[in-house]
Order: sequence, then structure tokens, then C-alpha cells
Amino acid sequence: MKIGFIGLGNMGGPMAANLVAAGHDVTGFDLSAPCPDGVAKADSAAAAATGADVVITMLPNGAILRAVADEVIPAMTKGAVLCDCSTVDVDSARAVADQADAAGLGALDAPVSGGVGGATAGTLTFMVGGGADAFATVQPLFNIMGQKAVHCGAAGAGQSAKICNNMILGVTMIATCEAFALADKLGLARDKMFDVVSTSSGYSWTMNAYCPAPGVGPTSPADNGYQPGFAAELMLKDLRLSQQAAESVDADTPMGQAAAALYAAFVEAEDGKGRDFSAMLPRFEKRGRGG
Repeated sequence: MKIGFIGLGNMGGPMAANLVAAGHDVTGFDLSAPCPDGVAKADSAAAAATGADVVITMLPNGAILRAVADEVIPAMTKGAVLCDCSTVDVDSARAVADQADAAGLGALDAPVSGGVGGATAGTLTFMVGGGADAFATVQPLFNIMGQKAVHCGAAGAGQSAKICNNMILGVTMIATCEAFALADKLGLARDKMFDVVSTSSGYSWTMNAYCPAPGVGPTSPADNGYQPGFAAELMLKDLRLSQQAAESVDADTPMGQAAAALYAAFVEAEDGKGRDFSAMLPRFEKRGRGG
């Protein structure tokens, strides 16, 4: 396929490189990041989109997505598909889908799970919203860039799935870190805590696969000084998106709201920026009940 790829940063760069390695013709554009080897460099987003069968975007937020959509949709060929892999607010995803549909294009919102490691290895999971025909067109590309693509429903469903998943992730990580900090103060060894919880009713992905305690369980960012696998500020972004969505549909999400507030304090008022989201554990270690 002829593919336009807009946004070639930490995630988009390796995703585009995997498409090139699979034999696709990829033209890329980014305001600052370099094009990976084999990706032809365009002078603008519109130029990257011109003549493409599929245009993939990987962008920081909904406002930038809307601006890029305004630029690329008029340049795209009718029948082509605009596939946004960014994590953005549901309203922006739906607005861009409507805009693409009005121009005779297919549109997908397809945020990812798996981080930079998954993007590099081609093992991402895609949560996809949009039409069945557009999904069928892009599915071979999802199979190159990832290990799984789930068609979640109509426009916006991919973003909905991503933010619901990550709200659970943020809440669960906080609970896991709180429990380790409590265990420390109760004199319970961390390895014993892990052995019990990882095989009992408290087991979770944050405990079993991504343990926030160094030296316990499988290797995780905790074993690398909390260098980010998933940065705390990205978790904060996703939690805020979850609360924005909850407000828009009048959903009661007190745990999600509390997690967003805790990550906001960690990132914006403490030392969390640039650290993994599991670095909540050393935060709780040094705090008493009164803060």
C-alpha cells in the first residue's frame, strides 16, 4: 500500500519503520522528528497524505489531530482511510471521523497499548473505532505494527476502550503501590507480599507483570530506577481524558477522579515527571498518613 504517516516520534517512528520493512511505500511528515530509514520525507502533512491509500497519524492531543485533519482530509483521495493512532478525547475522534466521512473517506480511531517497546517490536494492541470497511482496509497494517487489533465499534469506540482500560490501570497501580508501602510499615517482606498477592485475589497486571517494587517479580521499570516504560505524565493525560469523557456523559467515576488527582500532584507538584507511572511506590514509601 501507499501510506502517509504523520507523527514520527517515539511511537510513530518505529511503527512507520515496521511498515517499510514489510514492503509498503511510506511517506512521512513530522515537524521535528527525523524520518526512519526507508520512509520518504514530505514537506507537509498534506503532501504526505496526497495519493495515499491509508494515512496514519500519531499525534500528541486532540487539538493537534483536528488541525492535521483540516490539512490532510482535503488532500486525500476519495475512498482512502484516515487512521488516527493517537490517544485523544472521544469528541475529537468523532469530529474527525465525521469530517472524513463528509469528504468520502474512511476513518478509524485506533489508539494503541504496548508503549515504545511494542511499537519497535511490532507487538502493539490496537483498539479501533470506525466502519467495518475501513477496518478491513487497514487490518493488514495493524497486523504488521501489532499483535492484535480489536474492532470495538463505531467512531470513538477505540478511544473509549483505551481510556477505560487506562483508568483501570492508573487506579490499580495506585492501589498496588499503596499496598506495598503499607506492607513495608507492617514489617511484611516485599517478596512474601508478592508471592501471596500474585497468586491470590489481589492479583493484577500491575502486580504480576509490572510490579512497582524493585527486585520482585518479572523485570519492570522499578528495576531500572523507574526509567519510564509508561511515563507518569502520560498516565495523567489518559486519566484526565477519562474524566473529561465521564463528565461529558455524566458518569460517576470517583476512583478515576482520585487517581487523576494523585497523578496530577505527583507529576506537577512533586518529582513524578519523567519517571515511570509505577514510581508512585517510592512516593508512598516516604509519606505518612497525613501526607
